[in-house]
Amino acid sequence: MADHHPHDHAHHGHDHGHGGHGHNHAAGASERMLTLSLILTATYLVAEVIGAFLFNSLALLSDAGHMLTDVAALVIALMAIRIGQRAPDDRRTFGYRRLEILAAAFNAVMLFVVALYVLIEAIGRFRTPEPVQSGGMLAIATVGLVVNLVAMRLLMAGKDASLNVKGAYLEVWADMLGSIGVIAGALAIRFTGWTWIDPIVAIGIGLWVLPRTWMLLKDTTNVLLEGVPGALSLTDVRTAIGDVPGVSGVHDLHIWSMSTNDVSLTAHVEIEDPAGSDAVRSAVQTMLDDRFGITHCTIQTEAEPCQADPHPHP
Repeated sequence: MADHHPHDHAHHGHDHGHGGHGHNHAAGASERMLTLSLILTATYLVAEVIGAFLFNSLALLSDAGHMLTDVAALVIALMAIRIGQRAPDDRRTFGYRRLEILAAAFNAVMLFVVALYVLIEAIGRFRTPEPVQSGGMLAIATVGLVVNLVAMRLLMAGKDASLNVKGAYLEVWADMLGSIGVIAGALAIRFTGWTWIDPIVAIGIGLWVLPRTWMLLKDTTNVLLEGVPGALSLTDVRTAIGDVPGVSGVHDLHIWSMSTNDVSLTAHVEIEDPAGSDAVRSAVQTMLDDRFGITHCTIQTEAEPCQADPHPHP
């Protein structure tokens, strides 16, 4: 049968501007602070990697991996401000917000690689301890602590205004603990001469970072697979739509997000009375906004169910 049942009213929910930054002044200030923090952190990251190989310290390398998450968090926050403001175009109708997620996923994968390398290397060093220059290790870790404190100071003001800046701030805060760990390890090696303290600190930092990395990878993968955002339940949303007066059924319900905090929904809603389709659709949209905070929605009303739907309903 040809598709001539009343698929009449497909309608778009209201779209709230991109980027989530109400005023550009705050975004501009955040951008400056993030850029400064990024330059500082990236420069130190390079120094730490060089130092790790120069002074033969695994703890420094592990901390550098941790620093990489800081750099990535800052880059992601900057991208979200910069690219989030770029308007959608004819090729990328959702704009560029997904890049933020791709950067986060890349960051998580890189961290796992660093952690794995550190773990394998550490096991080798327990078997055959290697000399570590604790003086150089101490000097670099101390510089790292200062860099972290400066970056925290820079990001402090913006962390309440923007979710991205808050994420970057928390990364830097966590990294400060890594620097303190390396300093403690370097001092311990200096006074005891036990070089096996170095791989212990390295593994400790790795274990401290990995749970956060895993969460990051899980969340980003869910977004890339167009999964239902973590805070929402598909069943709850389906039931809520079904409970709206005038609705007789719901199918082809999809909920997904483009980046970290925007949720989109599409659904086919079967209605009892074709004449009331506008009112029902409006009621469904209002309910979705009020109960679930979903503002980007496309609701298609149907007076009779789709015939032979090629896709089984999720």
